[in-house]
Amino acid sequence: MLGLVTQTTVYHWSIEGDSEPTKMFERTANLVNNQIINYKCDPSEKWLVLIGIAPGAPERPQLVKGNMQLFSVDQQRSQALEAHAASFAQFKVPGNENPSTLISFATKTFNAGQITSKLHVIELGAQPGKPSFSKKQADLFFPPDFQDDFPVAMQISHKYSLIYVITKLGLLFVYDLETATAVYRNRISPDPIFLTSEASSVGGFYSINRRGQVLLATVNDATIVPFVSGQLNNLELAVNLAKRGNLPGAENLVVQRFQELFAQTKYKEAAELAAESPQGILRTPDTVAKFQSVPVQAGQTPPLLQYFGTLLTRGKLNAFESLELSRLVVNQNKKNLLENWLAEDKLECSEELGDLVKTVDNDLALKIYIKARATPKVVAAFAERREFDKILIYSKQVGYTPDYLFLLQTILRTDPQGAVNFALMMSQMEGGSPVDYNTITDLFLQRNLIREATAFLLDVLKPNLPEHAFLQTKVLEINLVTFPNVADAILANGMFSHYDRPRIAQLCEKAGLYVRALQHYTELPDVKRVIVNTHAIEPQALVEFFGTLSREWALECMKDLLLVNLRANLQIIVQVAKEYCEQLGVDACIKLFEQFKSYEGLYFFLGSYLSSSEDPDIHFKYIEAAAKTGQIKEVERVTRESNFYDAEKTKNFLMEAKLPDARPLINVCDRFGFVPDLTHYLYTNNMLRYIEGYVQKVNPGNAPLVVGQLLDDECPEDFIKGLILSVRSLLPVEPLVEECEKRNRLRLLTQFLEHLVSEGSQDVHVHNALGKIIIDSNNNPEHFLTTNPYYDSRVVGKYCEKRDPTLAVVAYRRGQCDDELINVTNKNSLFKLQARYVVERMDADLWEKVLNPENEYRRQLIDQVVSTALPESKSPEQVSAAVKAFMTADLPHELIELLEKIVLQNSAFSGNFNLQNLLILTAIKADPSRVMDYINRLDNFDGPAVGEVAVEAQLYEEAFAIFKKFNLNVQAVNVLLDNIRSIDRAVEFAFRVEEDAVWSQVAKAQLREGLVSDAIESFIRADDATQFLDVIQAAEDGDVYPDLVRYLLMVRQKVKEPKVDSELIYAYAKIDRLGEIEEFILMPNVANLQNVGDRLFDEDLYEAAKIIFAFISNWAKLAVTLVRLKQFQGAVDAARKANSAKTWKEVCFACVDAEEFRLAQICGLNIIVQVDDLEEVSEYYQNRGCFNELISLMESGLGLERAHMGIFTELGVLYARYRPEKLMEHIKLFSTRLNIPKLIRACDEQQHWKELTYLYIQYDEFDNAATTVMNHSPEAWDHMQFKDIAVKVANVELYYKAVHFYLQEHPDLINDMLNVLALRVDHTRVVDIMRKRLVICVL
Repeated sequence: MLGLVTQTTVYHWSIEGDSEPTKMFERTANLVNNQIINYKCDPSEKWLVLIGIAPGAPERPQLVKGNMQLFSVDQQRSQALEAHAASFAQFKVPGNENPSTLISFATKTFNAGQITSKLHVIELGAQPGKPSFSKKQADLFFPPDFQDDFPVAMQISHKYSLIYVITKLGLLFVYDLETATAVYRNRISPDPIFLTSEASSVGGFYSINRRGQVLLATVNDATIVPFVSGQLNNLELAVNLAKRGNLPGAENLVVQRFQELFAQTKYKEAAELAAESPQGILRTPDTVAKFQSVPVQAGQTPPLLQYFGTLLTRGKLNAFESLELSRLVVNQNKKNLLENWLAEDKLECSEELGDLVKTVDNDLALKIYIKARATPKVVAAFAERREFDKILIYSKQVGYTPDYLFLLQTILRTDPQGAVNFALMMSQMEGGSPVDYNTITDLFLQRNLIREATAFLLDVLKPNLPEHAFLQTKVLEINLVTFPNVADAILANGMFSHYDRPRIAQLCEKAGLYVRALQHYTELPDVKRVIVNTHAIEPQALVEFFGTLSREWALECMKDLLLVNLRANLQIIVQVAKEYCEQLGVDACIKLFEQFKSYEGLYFFLGSYLSSSEDPDIHFKYIEAAAKTGQIKEVERVTRESNFYDAEKTKNFLMEAKLPDARPLINVCDRFGFVPDLTHYLYTNNMLRYIEGYVQKVNPGNAPLVVGQLLDDECPEDFIKGLILSVRSLLPVEPLVEECEKRNRLRLLTQFLEHLVSEGSQDVHVHNALGKIIIDSNNNPEHFLTTNPYYDSRVVGKYCEKRDPTLAVVAYRRGQCDDELINVTNKNSLFKLQARYVVERMDADLWEKVLNPENEYRRQLIDQVVSTALPESKSPEQVSAAVKAFMTADLPHELIELLEKIVLQNSAFSGNFNLQNLLILTAIKADPSRVMDYINRLDNFDGPAVGEVAVEAQLYEEAFAIFKKFNLNVQAVNVLLDNIRSIDRAVEFAFRVEEDAVWSQVAKAQLREGLVSDAIESFIRADDATQFLDVIQAAEDGDVYPDLVRYLLMVRQKVKEPKVDSELIYAYAKIDRLGEIEEFILMPNVANLQNVGDRLFDEDLYEAAKIIFAFISNWAKLAVTLVRLKQFQGAVDAARKANSAKTWKEVCFACVDAEEFRLAQICGLNIIVQVDDLEEVSEYYQNRGCFNELISLMESGLGLERAHMGIFTELGVLYARYRPEKLMEHIKLFSTRLNIPKLIRACDEQQHWKELTYLYIQYDEFDNAATTVMNHSPEAWDHMQFKDIAVKVANVELYYKAVHFYLQEHPDLINDMLNVLALRVDHTRVVDIMRKRLVICVL
């Protein structure tokens, strides 16, 4: 479980499952703003404690204050206490069987100038009516050097009932839990401890100190009791510790105390002492004998029983005590007490105890033997109880090996089934059965226990191992002789595979198990001998057996069965052939049946195989077998449904078979297109009824073929007509007409066709046939061809071509058969008809075809169109189609002449809009010299479209005339500008028409040509503001800002665009009209003033930029602008408003460059308060040699509220470089506010050794300080200072270097120096140094 402590609440969160955190309690007020250092709960999770620390009292802040919150889960109440550490414990109070919950907590408080340190032990939730734990309190004695130390953790050893209090500075206090007596105190860590955890296995605790060391503290079992009894002289505590922790060292005290109590006849107290004696030193036979020797007083409990009772309440008796107590109980016949004590595990079991109890209770004695591990006695007891299975289990558990053969023989005499179970259990033992399987089997068989022997062998032989072959054969033999059914079942399960198969096969044959015999025989003669006993073999089993044989053996056996009894065995053979046809081969099976001429067998065999076969021969043989066995319906079905038989072969067979039912033959012929053969067969065999049935019911669609064949067979016409009329509308007319037409017998269908027409038939084939009959009979064919709407024009026209071409034209014209009509008219020189048809048709594709240059008859057709067809036409659409066709065919000259005749000669089409357009367009393409004349003479044409075409044809003057004629002034001026490229004519034209759109086009052209001022004038005349972006760009490129101002003022009246207003300001600036800028920005506008200001600044228009930045309050930009204008005071004022580090730096650096140091200092003071910018300012000043000004700036910065370490340090560095006389004073004044390492580097570089030594001392770098003094003694050495440094150095070698130094430079002070170092140096080495220097000093 996890404990979660938040700012206000404590939660418990179980780590098992997916539970959510559970709220336990709210933190009390005394823990507000506390650092939580510990949280604990008691084992029952009913009491919780949260501990925190807070800063101490103002008069002693270094002594941390501890606060504790104790919470009761049952009462849901909290109590706030002052404590630094706490822990829970369970303690058993004498006289109370339930343990009490204790809390121990340590406090250290400061009150009225006094420090009080206490340890408290209190019981929580005292049990009513039960003895309770009395509150204990003790002092915590802190050494003088640890007065500000405080407890940070507490652990309670449940093994020794000791309290461990651990302080922050590593002190350990050990107290006794029961009495709160101080046991031990010592420092266990030189580094602060911040975390502890219980080490329950050793009765101590783990701790972690700040160095990261993990410490384990625990009690020394061998010395703790002697320490308490000797050093502390607390014998009672020593005895209690020994008893509670079962510790050595108190033996003499316990024995002495026991003898005293015994001498005082305090037998109960002596018994309790003996029961609790450490390491059981009094739990001996002597003690028992001592209690036995006490005479029993009448009416009192014997001391021996008191002793045993006390032991039972304390725990478990040893073996001797258990035996003696049990002897007393058995003598008193109180067996139930023994059962209870054993159940409660109060007695130590032994073989002697079991022998004692066996006299009164065998079951209880068995339990004791088992616990005492008296294995032979346990096995004997199980054998007496006939629990033989338990013998094996127990023997395996304890590793005992009994006489299994003897046990098995014993069981067999009384319990055969039990013997089986026992034998099976032996077989499952690890390492294999201790008795051979064969020996076990013989034991069963000797007593004629065949079923038991079989059961045993079947179980142990389940693995089916090769080494068990003999036993497999044996179990099968004994059952085949005695119980064949059992043997059959065993073989059926297939559990054995290593037995003697030939031997078992013979036994199976003798026992009448022919299927099993067949399965085991491996020779064909044996198989043939057995297999003929079909009367005694299950057919299905026999069929399955055939599946195990090879193909050759199976066919041999099938042949034998058919030879022995064809009728009786046929069904079996058929079933085998069906089941294994793939293995045996279908052909082999068919040959087998054919060999015995068994069509019936062949029929049944192929019937099952037919659905999965696509072999034509198989299907044919099946049809043949079915026909020969009289299965006519099956023949009919197969011929109707099968798709795989040989149709020709089947047809010939059925015709030869001459079955009384012709339906199978009808199926074959109808499906595979043998209808003429079928009709001939049926007609020649006088089976006219089947002909009618076939035509009327089976397939009326094949009636034409039937009629054709009947005509070939010279069948009477009356039968044929009757057959046709019987089918009527079901009959397909087209093939019927084709069949009759091929034989020149079309008139035969006249009555049939007229009958269909009278019934309202619209079938095209009916009317085609009827039309052909009418044409052949010349019965007013023109009327039929023009009035009948149902016939096919192509078919009938084709039929008429050789008979009468004009009739063909009529038919083709009616059906719009263009190709056929053109071909027949060309072929027969009917060009007038062709011209009229083409004009009337108005089809572009048709016109394209006839006007194709490759058409050898094109000239004749054009003549007829011009001379006849078009003059006759009154339809404008026909004329238009013809004209378009001429245009498409690229006949411009012919087209012009035609159109002039139609349009210019006052015809009905003179004012036709399309024709006028076409005439002009054709002239543009073919004869441009006529175009201007047509423009002047014609009025009803599409001026815009024709004008565009003229432009494309580069007839610019004609296009200008067209646009001008139709008042299309914009298009007209575009022609002048874009095509004729005359801006002067365009300007003249614009003045003439005075249209805004025209002026706009002129302006754009002028702009493109670079005539910016003229373009601006034209845009103003056009009142056009759409092109302001291009105009602005062009004006800026041409530097015509006065004209641009006029233009933008016009544009502003039409659009509100930031670009326009921004450019207007820029234009004012470029022509130095600053007053207009000020007026403009005060008026409503949409200019992007920031961008304009940046642009003006970038282009050095600083005065205008100043106006803009001042207006928009961009003080940063304004400051930079004023710097550029050399207006430094204003720049400083603007920078102050901007209050930006970047701005301050720009103004500051500009002032430095201009030597305006007063203003630069104002700016610098606002920069150096930023740590990141300080170094940049310093480098800028120094790079320009302004050292004094920089020092003045830094000195001024010392008094700022935001002055930081960087300023003090940088000033020190500057003093070191430029004013060393001020360095030492600065260092001493501000040593706590300096970055000493940085200043150390500066002093080292500038060789200020005295100041460097002082800095090393301030930075606690005493080794470096000493080295500097010795290396640069003329400047850095001071005797008193060096003595102070010497005693603080960490490197011992520096002591000896100091001795060398004083011997060389200050030998008169060597004694004073050695007095300081006397306790820190090796005197022998110092003497050696001085001897080498030939100097003798008194040490």
